[in-house]
Amino acid sequence: MFTHQVVWITGASSGIGESLALAFAGQQARLVLSARRRDELDRVAKRCEQEAGLSRTAIMILPLDVAELETAPVKTDEVLKHFGQIDVLINNAGVSQRSLCRDTDLTVYQRLMDVDVMGQIALTKAVLPHMLERGRGHIAVTSSVAGKVGVRLRSGYCAAKHAVMGFFDALRAEVEDEGIKVATIVPGFIATPVAENSLTADGSSFGQADEDNAGGMAPDKAAEVIINGLGRGKREIPVGEGKEMMAPWLKRVSPELVFRMTKNRK
Repeated sequence: MFTHQVVWITGASSGIGESLALAFAGQQARLVLSARRRDELDRVAKRCEQEAGLSRTAIMILPLDVAELETAPVKTDEVLKHFGQIDVLINNAGVSQRSLCRDTDLTVYQRLMDVDVMGQIALTKAVLPHMLERGRGHIAVTSSVAGKVGVRLRSGYCAAKHAVMGFFDALRAEVEDEGIKVATIVPGFIATPVAENSLTADGSSFGQADEDNAGGMAPDKAAEVIINGLGRGKREIPVGEGKEMMAPWLKRVSPELVFRMTKNRK
């Protein structure tokens, strides 16, 4: 499906991003791996070589902080100089939240928006002209069930994920007839470090797992669902196997019930 295609994955140093890197490596795609931690990207690249048999020359390690919006065009140029093309962009970098609105510093909301929304938009805008010029390309973003249903302790995270759902749905309407596919990935609970890395009210890391994510879908299985959905050209890709995957449907048919359920959920 993706053999020899250039696939750029942000947030590739752990969780869903790392599993996606391995899944694409298994298809012998050419990879651009981005995240803030170079050492972790090196580790993921080594796994792609050893476990998927991908040549090291087919992997570009490109450290990137998506919140540094001004770097998006520069990083895009580096990828184009290295590989000459970008076939698939997966905007997967992100950070979550564990704090009540009344306690949360405004700078935490700003960080959530910069990482989860503006970073995705900036990189997409940098890559889009290249794809439009070629008349083909595939752009994906990792949103969340929290992009469809609001829950306690995640007001900023839910706001950000609702925002990317809206942006990328609108982008699809603009560019689909020009050969560009746009996919929104909608995970439920996935067994990744997302909770540990979440921001608290003062911006520090939450530092502990939560039961929901710990018991969620394995990230390798999630990556398989995502890559199959992308290969089939799905516009929206639900990823999960728990009861939370019913929430978007239930909100459509009985929003009052969902509002009561989320209010009582701790």
